Amino acid sequence: MLTTCALLICPGKEKVDVVDLVSADLEEVAQKCGLSYKALVALRRVLLAQFSAFPFNGADLYEELKTSTAILSTGVGSLDKLLDAGLYTGEVTEIAGAPGSGKTQVCLCVAANVAHGLQQNVLYIDSNGGLTASRILQLLQARTPDEEEQAGALQRIQVVRAFDIFQMLDVLQDLRGAVSQQVTNHTTRDRDSGQLKPALGRSWSFVPSTRLLLDSAQGSGALGSRRVACLTKSPRLPTGCQETVDLGSWGIPAFQGDHKGHWEQSPVFPGDHT
Repeated sequence: MLTTCALLICPGKEKVDVVDLVSADLEEVAQKCGLSYKALVALRRVLLAQFSAFPFNGADLYEELKTSTAILSTGVGSLDKLLDAGLYTGEVTEIAGAPGSGKTQVCLCVAANVAHGLQQNVLYIDSNGGLTASRILQLLQARTPDEEEQAGALQRIQVVRAFDIFQMLDVLQDLRGAVSQQVTNHTTRDRDSGQLKPALGRSWSFVPSTRLLLDSAQGSGALGSRRVACLTKSPRLPTGCQETVDLGSWGIPAFQGDHKGHWEQSPVFPGDHT
């Protein structure tokens, strides 16, 4: 009966496939084959379940995307501008740069802002043992003098140390929910052009959705606080955009005063070599 039904659906074709059957007008097929309409609907559902994904229309997918996507501000206006408002959940954002370019400082500032400003949980994976709680606390102290707020933000930052790929995979497998991932990467010099490029090769280059390249600003020097952030990959903005950022003022005013009214320049972290 099914073979006869298939021939009636497409009388001019020698072979009739599943696509022909599920695409046909079921009311017309029911009349030609003498089968019940409900039986044909059930057959179509079985075929769709076994041989294809259930169809969704564009409007449903767009609504699902809006409800499942969040944008986390980095707390730094110039960075948010390059990232089109911030870090997107479901995406990997890579910060690439040479040693001392400020990659760790970026991660610390983002962690402090998300934990304190947005009051969201942060998982900080330390792969070289260079993270110290005092650096995060210093950023939080500059944001708020309230010790309870500082303690609450610190409790929302979970630090895990992973020194090999197996420990890293164990940590990543436990991640659940909508997550925005920020990673750091070293840079190398292109053999032909001599320009900086991210390490890890071509296969890794397809993983991050967005990539920022940090480099010392002209005249700033290796230990200066000013950096140039260049957008080299983005799904939303044109690449090549640049912004100048000051590592010494991220989360800390350029000059801050003590309780006696004395003003001193905020510290910079020259020991940032990751």
